[in-house]
Amino acid sequence: MLAVDDRVVMVSGANRGIGRAMAVGLLAKGYRLSLGTRHPEALDDIAGERALGVPYDALDPAAGGAWVDATLAHFGRIDALINNAGVLRHASVEDGRDEDFDHLWQVNAMGPLRVTRAALPHLKRSGRGRIVNVVSLAGKRVRGDNAGYSMSKFAALALTHGTRRAGWHDGVRVTALCPAWVATDMASHAEVPPQEMIQPEDLCELVATVLALPNNASIAELLVNCRFEDTL
Repeated sequence: MLAVDDRVVMVSGANRGIGRAMAVGLLAKGYRLSLGTRHPEALDDIAGERALGVPYDALDPAAGGAWVDATLAHFGRIDALINNAGVLRHASVEDGRDEDFDHLWQVNAMGPLRVTRAALPHLKRSGRGRIVNVVSLAGKRVRGDNAGYSMSKFAALALTHGTRRAGWHDGVRVTALCPAWVATDMASHAEVPPQEMIQPEDLCELVATVLALPNNASIAELLVNCRFEDTL
């Protein structure tokens, strides 16, 4: 496994939930972090010399490039990107509103695509660049009637595999992290009790392993469930 060596990791949606757990955990492991969020002030307790808070809104087409530029200006390099920012809205096939389908698409699919495009040349330059897209098991199967969310996450999974092809020969390795219910506020409506859900800190441990693996031990998809599922 590769040493941390002060590598710079970008994490989107870092002010709460999975993203914040990633930020706290990776900072403790020695990484330098560029934390993209709509609310940088929420990071005041962890921001500092090794952790930079940057305004980032996945709905803004220019935000991804601006975040990459700010990261380079502060740290001078980019070694990994964690596309974590996402949104959950209900949009069924029969009565889902077009605006909800569009919102899910823009945040969950186009947001990661735009940041990836901006960061990829610098990840290639690293020679061991890493991208982790937080996709969800909703990107692997459809349960219930929220087709819109699954459609956006299936797209994020396709982005993962497309980026693997684009960056492979330059040492960029890309992983889709696909968890089931995670104990965050986004899962407040779930039928699973929070104590039985995946804990965000455990996802950080999995991501840290992915970041540390050498180029010849790449994980394409990492499916994480908290209860039995036939697909797993």
